[in-house]
Amino acid sequence: MTANRLARLIPQDVRSGSVEIIVINDVTSHLYQPGLLYVALDLAFPENFKKPQKQVLLPGVQNLVDPCVHISLSDREVICQSGKKIEYDILVIATGSVPDFDAIEGFREGAESFYTYNEAMHLRERIQTFDQGKLLLIIGVPHKCPVAPLEFIFMLDDKLRKTAKRDQVNLYYTYPIGRLHSLEHVATWAENEFERRNISSEIFFNAESIDPSRKKVFTLEGEEVDYDLLVGIPPHKGAKIIRDSKVAEGDGWIPTDRQTLQMKGQQGVYVVGDATDLPISKAGSTAHYESEVIAANIAKELRGEQPVAAYNGKVFCFIEAGLEEATHIEFDYQNPPTPSIQGPLVHDFKLAFNEMYWLSLRGLV
Repeated sequence: MTANRLARLIPQDVRSGSVEIIVINDVTSHLYQPGLLYVALDLAFPENFKKPQKQVLLPGVQNLVDPCVHISLSDREVICQSGKKIEYDILVIATGSVPDFDAIEGFREGAESFYTYNEAMHLRERIQTFDQGKLLLIIGVPHKCPVAPLEFIFMLDDKLRKTAKRDQVNLYYTYPIGRLHSLEHVATWAENEFERRNISSEIFFNAESIDPSRKKVFTLEGEEVDYDLLVGIPPHKGAKIIRDSKVAEGDGWIPTDRQTLQMKGQQGVYVVGDATDLPISKAGSTAHYESEVIAANIAKELRGEQPVAAYNGKVFCFIEAGLEEATHIEFDYQNPPTPSIQGPLVHDFKLAFNEMYWLSLRGLV
């Protein structure tokens, strides 16, 4: 999205070759990650959410499929898996965040998830045959798309009701802090929905280990909880290349100026999306709004001007409240989120955006 927006801002420079825009990918196809929620619940075909990378980039934007293995900020170059070195004048880091499936002992063997394509496909099979018992949902933080676990539980609740299986299934949602969601107003909304739908919940629930053979989760709080089907969202961390290249310490979140989106202490290096350390949700809309600012600032730099466009922390998230209803939240650095009145119209907008995403990716909407 950032590359496409920049190409639209400086079309003559791109056509003449005076500016090269190169996108380095580690995969050949682009995945619309929010679609995995629908895939896991068997509500959409997986093929709907994948397109070749070449198709989502504008003419003039170069697509290089050669995984980047090292970033040298001092030499202003990146090194690819093939050994190719690419020097840069301006670098945009969009390496995202990754689920850490090893953060909780036994997670890989005992838990299902929907945060990667393969995981979503496997969970889809499990849900198709899950007719009775206790479905336990555990959540690690931080994780991207913070409302997705709530969407999953509400959509599954609806799905089970429509197939007359809900009375045989105990939906048990957990959250690691003292409320049902990190955003207070969302937590309050969710609490009312849980009571209305008879969804069980527990707060201050931090999974420490999983015993798949006994189907038990052990928590840091000293609990031992049974399950029949375990669905989990593991904590996320920055991409391996960021941690290996020492671009960021700890879990790999890159220190980023909250307004210009430049990497702190690095001229001509920008960070977009989940890779930042900004105090906002790691969500698709966050990257969307950030890309507008970054593209504008790069265009300014290329003209010898100061980058002055500022990101205000804007985030917009749809929240599916079932199979036919949804709500949404919108917030920024200064204004907290409050869920809108939920209903079928918002749900229809959400489904429409799932289709419009490909236009959005090309910078058209």
